[in-house]
Amino acid sequence: MAPTVSEPETTIIDGKAFAASLTEAIAAEVAGLSAAGKRAPGLAVVLVGEDPASQVYVRNKGRQTIAAGMRSFEHRLPADTAETDLIALVRRLNADPAVDGILVQLPLPAHINTNAVIDAIDPAKDVDGFHVVNAGRLAAGLDALVPCTPLGCLLMLKHVLGDLSGLRAVVVGRSNIVGKPMAQLLLQENCTVTIAHSHTRDLAEECRQADILIAAVGRPGLIKGDWIKPGATVIDVGINRAAGPDGTSRLVGDVDYDAALGVAGHITPVPGGVGPMTIACLLRNTLTAAKARPDSGF
Repeated sequence: MAPTVSEPETTIIDGKAFAASLTEAIAAEVAGLSAAGKRAPGLAVVLVGEDPASQVYVRNKGRQTIAAGMRSFEHRLPADTAETDLIALVRRLNADPAVDGILVQLPLPAHINTNAVIDAIDPAKDVDGFHVVNAGRLAAGLDALVPCTPLGCLLMLKHVLGDLSGLRAVVVGRSNIVGKPMAQLLLQENCTVTIAHSHTRDLAEECRQADILIAAVGRPGLIKGDWIKPGATVIDVGINRAAGPDGTSRLVGDVDYDAALGVAGHITPVPGGVGPMTIACLLRNTLTAAKARPDSGF
């Protein structure tokens, strides 16, 4: 009789706990700066309009910035703010010595050119990591401010797997915010990287080759359980609201989570996985930007 092959036991990656630990370490470093008579790093967040989700994000960012011992500067502008006025504000923040990081909350109203606003941010204060200079430096393997979500994914991967060298990674999604920078970060860790997307032939088979599978497309349940290589580490970046059978809605990821359990070696849940790491990495980027300024005195 052939031996029975047992399914791998899936370890849930607790992004909330990991983010809390990272934030605690950042707060301790900021406290050390304050004890040495240094000023607190400052993060400026700009919100245009009344988008409810954006309002929640901005409120949470402000709360956690202050909790980490940093200074929080919030600028809330009406939805009809002119693009020129928004860019003028960004330029004032660029010149403000108390501000180390600038984040313009996306999405912006339709009449504002998002790329023009991002381009106006000083790359040294671009804590979202979206400026073309930071994107180019990351692609060239140089020091850069890295987008917060892929940075959080990488930190969790290294925490659970250690050395990533030689592992095969598949990134499903090619956005400038997650997919492309995620691939660059994995390349820097000596992974063999494939970027898959809506035009990929036989997406399921590509996913089955992955030791590390990153799902970042915004399609609920796209990645099925039998698309996952047994023992693979699955990072689910998707945050989608799906209707339940009772008519209520709940947050789900891009991975069929229930089907992945017992197949994946490690997996991030939704919610409670990647999401909490994004704000923690925003604080990390703000501290990094503050320390890198030649006039910071840090």
